[in-house]
Amino acid sequence: MSLTVRVVAPDKTVWDAEAEEVILPSTTGQLGILSGHAPLLTALEVGVMQVRPEKDWMKIALMGGFAEVENNEVTILVNGAERGDAIDLDSARTAFESAKASLDATSSEDQQATMKATTTFRQARARFQAAGGVA
Repeated sequence: MSLTVRVVAPDKTVWDAEAEEVILPSTTGQLGILSGHAPLLTALEVGVMQVRPEKDWMKIALMGGFAEVENNEVTILVNGAERGDAIDLDSARTAFESAKASLDATSSEDQQATMKATTTFRQARARFQAAGGVA
């Protein structure tokens, strides 16, 4: 038996298909979902979701949101999402390195700038990882 997995962002549905397994970046750590999983509602961090429709894994960068699991259906509502196979690795690497440099250059005394730089870094890292980069 498989799962029905839907990833819905405000502007589009990023994934809507059957899958054997899902790994989510929940706020409490990586969360694996298989068929028959108990009902669950969880918050999601900015990070990489992995979905396995058959043999190969697909990576999707998630920009935070929520996931609900019930009756072998996984519904993921996110602020933004992008399939890893649709992300250009070189541009993702450049954005990641730029975001890391900006975060490193941010003064710890400027909390607002630090929060913004941290968010930008986490989003760039998720896109880079989903595209196949290692960060």
